[in-house]
This record gives sequence, C-alpha cells and structure tokens, in this order.
Amino acid sequence: MLGPGCEEAATLALQAWPGGLQIGGGINTKNAKQWIDKGAAKVIVTSYLFPDGKFSLDRLIEIENIVGKDNLVVDVSCRRQQGDDGNCRWVVAMNKWQTLTDMEVNRASLSLLAPHCSEFLVHAADVEGLCRGIDEDLVRKLGEWVDIPTTYAGGANSVHDLQKVHDLSGGKVDLTYGSALDLFGGDKVKFDDCVAWNNSIPHS
Repeated sequence: MLGPGCEEAATLALQAWPGGLQIGGGINTKNAKQWIDKGAAKVIVTSYLFPDGKFSLDRLIEIENIVGKDNLVVDVSCRRQQGDDGNCRWVVAMNKWQTLTDMEVNRASLSLLAPHCSEFLVHAADVEGLCRGIDEDLVRKLGEWVDIPTTYAGGANSVHDLQKVHDLSGGKVDLTYGSALDLFGGDKVKFDDCVAWNNSIPHS
C-alpha cells in the first residue's frame, strides 16, 4: 500500500465491487490470500519476487500456490536501458521503479513467468505520469513476446492511444490510463470515450 489509510480505502473499494478490482502494493505470501478473501479479483506482485533485486522463481511459485495462477498478476514494470550491443532493452524495476533488478523484459523472461500467472502488468517507468506519449518500441515488443493477457501503462495522453497500442501489439496488449484520464483529474482523455472505443472493437 502507498501510505496510511490505503488499506482501509482498498478494503472499501473491494467491498463496493467484489471480484471486479485488482490490488497491488506490498503484496507477499503473508497478505495475498487475505486480499483475495476481501474480494480482490487478482493480486499484483513485483518486489516480493526480487529479494535484493534478484528474481526468485521459488517465491513466484510459493505465492502462486497460495492464491492460484488465475488470481495472480506479475508486474514487470521496467526502465529502458542501452544494451552493450547498442540496442534498446528494458529491465524490471522495483521500489517505486528506482531499483533495477537482474531481470530483463524479453521473450525468455516472460515465457518463464507466464506459466505461473494469468496476466502481466507493464509500466514503462521512464514515461509514466508524464502524458508525453507511450513507449511504442516496448508495446511493439510486448506484442511479439506475450501469450497471456497483458496491460501496458505509461505516457498515454489521447484516446487514440487505445487504437495505437492495439495496432502496435497486434491486439495482444491492453492500455491503461492514469493522470491523463478525467476520472483522475486529467483533462486529456474522457472515460466515456474510452468505453465507447472499447465497445467498438470485437472481443474474443
């Protein structure tokens, strides 16, 4: 949770819409099941999987066994880095995206994680909250790499970004809005327009 009072607010939200919301922030083996029992559809986990910044498959399996694969989202939010070969790469970041881990976001790492969760959440930390445009390269790569439901966040500033993410990823990646959305005080994207776009595309 982000601070004092957040657990109470989260509990009230889950009571208002049981099974309709996901929850993240400090999720671990001690509290994950409690949040599912309180009505969360899924729990979102990041930092717990990276003790001292190093990925632990044992921890992922442990929390999977507690809440079940279908109730687990793995957050692989990341920062863009320049590789030794000069090409761009993305590295999972934790602790408010300030600490880089030993895991690169790529086909191999996502294939390792996918059997143990039902969904990925990917914040592009370098553009998150800036409303200056999405990381198109990352969205395109996620479309090539993922085989389970995946949501991208970061930089979206127009309702047209919904179609852009859809096209760049071949329809495999969803988009979430933050500070640009009118529901959160933004003035760039209207929630009603997002709903209208979502209703206009075919769903499997």
